[in-house]
Amino acid sequence: MKIVVIGGGPAGMMAAYAAKSENPEAQVTLLEKNEKLGKKIFITGKGRGNLTNACNTEDLLEHYVTNPRFLYSAVYDFTNKDVIKLMEKGGCRVKIERGDRVFPVSDHAYSITDCLKRYLKKSGVNIGYNTCVKSLLISEKKDSDQILRYVTGLETDKGHLNADRIIVATGGLSYPSTGSTGDGYRFAESAGMQVTECFPSLVSLDVHEEDIRMLRGLKLKNISIEIKDEQGKVVYQDFGDLDFINQALSGPVILSASTHVTRFLNAKDPKQHKILTLHINLKPALTDRQLDERLLRDFNTYRNKELRNALSDLLPATLIPVFLKRLEKTGVDINQKVTVVSKESRKKLLDLLRNFTYTIAGTGNFREAIVTQGGVSVKEINPRTMESKKVQGLYFAGEVLDVDGYTGGFNMQMAFSTGHLAGVSAAKA
Repeated sequence: MKIVVIGGGPAGMMAAYAAKSENPEAQVTLLEKNEKLGKKIFITGKGRGNLTNACNTEDLLEHYVTNPRFLYSAVYDFTNKDVIKLMEKGGCRVKIERGDRVFPVSDHAYSITDCLKRYLKKSGVNIGYNTCVKSLLISEKKDSDQILRYVTGLETDKGHLNADRIIVATGGLSYPSTGSTGDGYRFAESAGMQVTECFPSLVSLDVHEEDIRMLRGLKLKNISIEIKDEQGKVVYQDFGDLDFINQALSGPVILSASTHVTRFLNAKDPKQHKILTLHINLKPALTDRQLDERLLRDFNTYRNKELRNALSDLLPATLIPVFLKRLEKTGVDINQKVTVVSKESRKKLLDLLRNFTYTIAGTGNFREAIVTQGGVSVKEINPRTMESKKVQGLYFAGEVLDVDGYTGGFNMQMAFSTGHLAGVSAAKA
């Protein structure tokens, strides 16, 4: 049996290893268009390699945004605990950090790739570097009253390859510099399969307000956010950390939020677009009464100062000038002494602390997106095997599928789980 895996990322490497392990007699070939494997792994977790999440396995599916139920068989076929065990056994020692994120002890993402490469070499997988797959070869035959379509091979820039099974693990559209240029979608469509519209996900959010320029580099800890549409309906809410970057917002809560709003902002159909506003609660841990009492204590501490000079214990220094300008627009005199600030003015200040807003203008693009939302429709895939329902012997795994999750190692886990299931299934078939 000849099995060809297209794409040397986490899903592809895992698929090739799983296939060879399941059927040592099979000839397994892994094709990678780059000069090395795991190019995208090198930039995950800011270069440290967030390879999975150590949460309870039964809780994993809660962290996927699109089509989580599709992953049930894959996740339980090869769990997060299995990933950790495989890495440790292969010489990549791991550690668990905040949010149950799992990283190599080395703090280098290449430790993951090196570990997987050792497994591939030891199992006898053939690796073809700098090889670009141009097309899949699919044949037809009549089976009873049906026409059966099945793979026979593929064409590459280096020639023809025969194959009994093909696993497509080419990634999505995010970070195209790593080789993720949508090849897998083209292969799926050539096989008569549906590909859903794709969007950049786990990405920064651009905003309209100009005062964000003054906040570049500011990091807010332990804030809460709500994103609302034009009708006031809450689209997403979260608690955590937020970063201000170039004319945009980022950080964990924003990246997670982007998975829920990217379709509203980037859809080809203008009818799907929505006007979205981001509402930041700067002091979510305090009740209204506690926050008011805190403010009065600060006013007492700075009783000889003007309001504009009395917020240094309440807000980060970078944020204060922007906050004061917005406060002035509500009619509050920021030059008055705190001893004469009225209850009404104090309420406006408290309201701004609770509701510091931005109008979302769009998202970052695929060049900076961590994952792709959208892809090969899971309706076209058997979730128990990862095989196409349209073409026998054709399997899909990883980001090429219309499945995506939050940050924290969940997307890498999805790649490993679907890759492992695809590899084992192809080798058994």
